[in-house]
Amino acid sequence: MRIPKAIILDSNRNEPYAMVATGLSLFVFAYSSIFGQVSILAYYGLWFLPVLVNYRKALGDYRRFLWIYAFAVLAFLSTFWSAAPGTSLRASLQYLSHIFCALVAVRVVGLRSFTRGTIFGTGLVLLYSLAFGRYQSDALDGSFSFVGAFESKNQLGFYASLSFYFAFAAVVIQAERNPLLLSCYAVISAIAGYCLIASQSATSVLTVIVIIMASLIMKAVSWLTPRHRTVLFTAGAIFGTVAVLAFIYGGGFALILGAFGKDTTLTGRTYLWGQGIEAIKLNPLLGTGYQAYWVQGFAEAERLWFEFYIATRTGFHFHNTYIETTVELGLTGLLLLCILMLNALISTLRQMLTNARDPEAATLFGLTLMLLIRSFVEIDTLNPYQVGSFLLYFVVGRMALRRSVSKRRRSPRNDDASDHADTASPVAIRGSAIG
Repeated sequence: MRIPKAIILDSNRNEPYAMVATGLSLFVFAYSSIFGQVSILAYYGLWFLPVLVNYRKALGDYRRFLWIYAFAVLAFLSTFWSAAPGTSLRASLQYLSHIFCALVAVRVVGLRSFTRGTIFGTGLVLLYSLAFGRYQSDALDGSFSFVGAFESKNQLGFYASLSFYFAFAAVVIQAERNPLLLSCYAVISAIAGYCLIASQSATSVLTVIVIIMASLIMKAVSWLTPRHRTVLFTAGAIFGTVAVLAFIYGGGFALILGAFGKDTTLTGRTYLWGQGIEAIKLNPLLGTGYQAYWVQGFAEAERLWFEFYIATRTGFHFHNTYIETTVELGLTGLLLLCILMLNALISTLRQMLTNARDPEAATLFGLTLMLLIRSFVEIDTLNPYQVGSFLLYFVVGRMALRRSVSKRRRSPRNDDASDHADTASPVAIRGSAIG
């Protein structure tokens, strides 16, 4: 029996495949260290399948999106000056292929499938952690918290916050009304809420609160005309920035940290940041090489592992995306990463402010804001086979694809062959946008 290609490639008809591929990918990102290489191969199989079915449809005119690979290409090139060239080469190739999978997902996964797949994928991750997880003490602050099947409570908190946010987005932003799905979302949200509390991850709890408040404000703003939205948003952004700065300098930040049992050093993070800044001075332009700092046998890495009681001598970082990036890839890498982050934020925000109603942009804006806030205390977007990097490149690729479709609509040369090869029809994009 011949299987129609549309059930794999058409974002308006491939919901079963797209949901499974998205959900299982998130599960692999969470537990590839447990299930090993087989899970990574399964992840590649999920996203290489559309390429095998119809590579033109799955890839489109890839030349339009080469700029998205710039950061990963620099990571690959760092092999030539890396302090650990073998580590940099292997990790950068994994990162490049990881981005490739995310950009395939951009073309074949619609908003509805992406949202549902993310909710059920994170729900599966949390259920696995509840079934096989454990509690763990923190040698630095003396806390005892639930880490699930992860090595860090912050990773469990991240998946819980993603689960909670996407359930919120499905109901409030995308207006999901299916009773069965609403019941499932309620159960998953309850599980996510429990994991957030049990993990005691201040970063994840605060991020969820901020993102939901920002999403509700933007939803209210969407009822205004585009011109009034822009004016109100600009005024609100200025007022909000001043208010936040006044709150921080007035001691409000310390009060929040105290409520979560944290001190002003953020459990040693400020010391780590200082050590990272000192490391940057050794090679400020190009860095030590992609993933070439935290290598066993290197003196500075060994010292910091010892000081922070990391007995495994793996899986540690500077707890700041921008410092970690600059240590590994210098100011050049920092510039390329900032371009990606700002592109994701500005693109989604522009769509929200100019379009009459855009659930896709609103959903991806909240996701981008979450990644941006977390980037100051975590490194969710820098490694291969991580949910944060997959989501960042999905957002950047999705917005780039929408701009490409929009330009083609306005162009008088709509019959250009390369344009037709670029993507699914504009109707597919519009359909995914309205969920």
